[in-house]
Amino acid sequence: MLSKLTLSVDQSVIKSAKVYAKQKGKSVSELVEHYLKSLQLKAIDQEELSPKVLALMGSVSMAKTEHYKQRLSAALTKRYKS
Repeated sequence: MLSKLTLSVDQSVIKSAKVYAKQKGKSVSELVEHYLKSLQLKAIDQEELSPKVLALMGSVSMAKTEHYKQRLSAALTKRYKS
């Protein structure tokens, strides 16, 4: 069920949002809904991760084409081969 929501946003932000939404073929409402859903999912994900894991997030950079399992396998092979 859809509900209406009234927001107070700076006019320049609204203008930019409309341009961005048009470029993406979406409405501003869809963008806001997607953003709010992503916040909800992010909060759920962070609750499930320990503080140690959260601290390590982003510490390894990889190419988009590289899969983490390949990197992990190579590191374990190197570590235990010696």
